[in-house]
Amino acid sequence: MSDKKIQPRIMPGFMELLPTDQIMFNRLKDTIKDVYESYGFLPLDTPVLELSDVLLAKAGGETEKQIYRFTKGDTDMAMRFDLTVPLARYVAQHAGELTFPFKRYQISKVYRGERPQKGRFREFYQCDIDIIGNDELPLIYDAEIPSVIYSIFKKLDFGKFTIRLNNRKVLNGFFESLGLSENITDILRAIDKIDKIGAEKVLAELTDLGIDGEKGEKILAFIGLLGSADEKIGSLRQLGIESDTFNTGVDELEQTVKNMRLFGIDESYFAIDLTIARGLDYYTGTVYETVLDDYKSLGSVCSGGRYDDLTGYYTKQKMPGIGISIGLTRLFSQLKAAELITPQSNTTVKVLVAPLGVELKYPLEIADTLRAAGIATEVYYQDKAMKHKMKYANKMAIPYVAIIGEDEVRDGKVTVKNMTTGEQTTVNANEIANVID
Repeated sequence: MSDKKIQPRIMPGFMELLPTDQIMFNRLKDTIKDVYESYGFLPLDTPVLELSDVLLAKAGGETEKQIYRFTKGDTDMAMRFDLTVPLARYVAQHAGELTFPFKRYQISKVYRGERPQKGRFREFYQCDIDIIGNDELPLIYDAEIPSVIYSIFKKLDFGKFTIRLNNRKVLNGFFESLGLSENITDILRAIDKIDKIGAEKVLAELTDLGIDGEKGEKILAFIGLLGSADEKIGSLRQLGIESDTFNTGVDELEQTVKNMRLFGIDESYFAIDLTIARGLDYYTGTVYETVLDDYKSLGSVCSGGRYDDLTGYYTKQKMPGIGISIGLTRLFSQLKAAELITPQSNTTVKVLVAPLGVELKYPLEIADTLRAAGIATEVYYQDKAMKHKMKYANKMAIPYVAIIGEDEVRDGKVTVKNMTTGEQTTVNANEIANVID
């Protein structure tokens, strides 16, 4: 064997955490999962590897360039780059076995071979929910989705946030009325810069796109509509745009806002934002982006929307849906960098059982009692002095130590030390769970 050692390292664009940070990460993930399940979403876990012709049915452009694709024997396969395409395949494949509307969540890793940089990863967790209908999907779900977002970010408690919503029909109908349907992508790319470069420079960019000054001014006036959600809806109607697409979008936007109030979403936590577009070739109705008000530089922390046909590449059956996604790996790295989350513990353990020169039978029984009560428990097996065991508990931030010496074994008791207050109390073995907060 060679004496030369290989330097331990991982590839750029992959996140690997120490236990303290992994505990924080898992708490975020578990909070999101718990909220998803509380709304009736069912768990789903699709394979990391899919057949390339299935996975790439809709891929193209920059996305296809980022896909990890390879062959093994005669099989051409690729690693999933999002969770939506596998969902489409899954629903089309199992449509006869599913009950609709089908509500699923998936919290899994996806893979993209993009250039690693701050906040960008090649392997990262997505936390997705989608509601899939069979032929139709009632508009009420367009309000349930922001209710889920509201519940998640209230629980995560990162401060004030705003769910920004729009409707793609409103955008499409407006630009159609100006005769600019072919320019929507470029126009939206220009107006997306308005906060950075200002209205005057956006207008100049629109002129460079061949859009005359009058239409450019109408676009700026449209995206600059002010007021509450109700006032913006009123202003949209006052534009007098004769487009069925536009007016349907305004109707849907108005009904969604009304339904969001039924869900009890605080008015100060959502707003209509006419600059929100989302995937131009994918979303067809309501669209969402969520921002943390005090940390807008983080960008959208949760986004998504409604789409007409999830499974069009796999089946003729029409399956409209609506969904959102949280890029958890990116979000975690940004929150940590902004010090919005800080470590609370080095361990998941609540109690350290510390035997002192006694046989292990009784300490192990105590550990079993604690675990049966739902209390995470570790036993310190090494034969060392008490100061070493206390030092270990302190270093790991374990809140309680259950001390078991000869007296405790003889009397069927346990001495419990609160590592925060320093207080000690001796209780009967069957009462130990009662003194653990």
